[in-house]
Amino acid sequence: MVDFNTELIHGAEVNDNNTGAVNPPIYNSSTFAFDDVTVPIKWDYARSGNPTREALEELIKKLESGYKGFGFSSGLSAIHGVLSIFEPGDHLVVGDTVYGGTFSQLNDYFKRWGLEITAVNTQNLNEVKQAIKENTKAIYFETFSNPLLRVTDVAAISQIAKENHILEIVDNTLLTPYLQQPLKLGADIVIHSATKYLGGHSDLIAGLVVVNNEQLAKKIYFSQNRLGGTLSPETSNLVRRGIQTLAVRLDRQIENTNKIIAYLKENDLVAKINYPSVNKDSKDYEIALRTTNGFGAVLSFEIKAGYDAIKLVNSLKLFKIAVSLGAVESLVELPATMTHFEIPRNQRLKIGIKDELIRIAVGLESADDLINDLKQAFVKIQK
Repeated sequence: MVDFNTELIHGAEVNDNNTGAVNPPIYNSSTFAFDDVTVPIKWDYARSGNPTREALEELIKKLESGYKGFGFSSGLSAIHGVLSIFEPGDHLVVGDTVYGGTFSQLNDYFKRWGLEITAVNTQNLNEVKQAIKENTKAIYFETFSNPLLRVTDVAAISQIAKENHILEIVDNTLLTPYLQQPLKLGADIVIHSATKYLGGHSDLIAGLVVVNNEQLAKKIYFSQNRLGGTLSPETSNLVRRGIQTLAVRLDRQIENTNKIIAYLKENDLVAKINYPSVNKDSKDYEIALRTTNGFGAVLSFEIKAGYDAIKLVNSLKLFKIAVSLGAVESLVELPATMTHFEIPRNQRLKIGIKDELIRIAVGLESADDLINDLKQAFVKIQK
């Protein structure tokens, strides 16, 4: 058995040609010819299956230690594919700080379809247990919540799910399989917005799903094939290429993140920093230390009341003002007006997403340059 870092490089090999090419081929064909009309073939139509996409699906399956992987046209398409396995009248327990697009899909689409949704703090195990009903089919949450970096114990939720004969669905986008493998901790389905760290370069949109058994694989494949939100061969290849450098990128990004946090801790205008290692006595730190191989490269912080968060963000020069995360360049955004604007303000404030909250996704630039950029922006909001 080879090391995880070796799997990142070699896990997607196809070896189906005689050219000696070291990378899998990109198969652009929309359809595939039969040798004989009476003999079934593996590939017939690209929506149903494509060799390039399958190479990526096999790779993410290996990295997550799952049964089967699936490539979707976006992260939300992947989420839609997973949620489509449920039926009207089913009930889901959902983390209360899920990504705004997930929140909207659940509440603006699937509720109309007849799914019942109960939002809870998944870090509070008693709250999770109390939310489970007779018609509950799954618990859905993000490993590290976005943007507050609240950490949920995948193994503990798995135990609750198994006791109640329901599924555990984990969005592992912020950590990636390099930092956590939820299926090994008991999850049933893992979702990735591969747009983020797996692609890694802000140049593609993609979603991936990995399941832990054949029954779930059949259901997800049906959703993928019949809904049609499949990942193109070209983008599948870009994600595969991005995955090859995942470890070295994340190592550098985490190093930069720790240096930025050290600066923010000494900044008098910063009221609070959200990142597991900031408070060593917190439940977030305890769970993250026990269940992950690192805390990632996304953090958020609140500036003190009376100071202008919008002006601070607008004053940054190296940090690009943009949604998304996980790329080589550092990004900054205001969750209240950008990634989580779909959540009503009263509900947003209740879960801790204040107007003063700023989220940054740390890239590969010089940490000193990023800190100097933050310094000059803080100077401007004091004028």
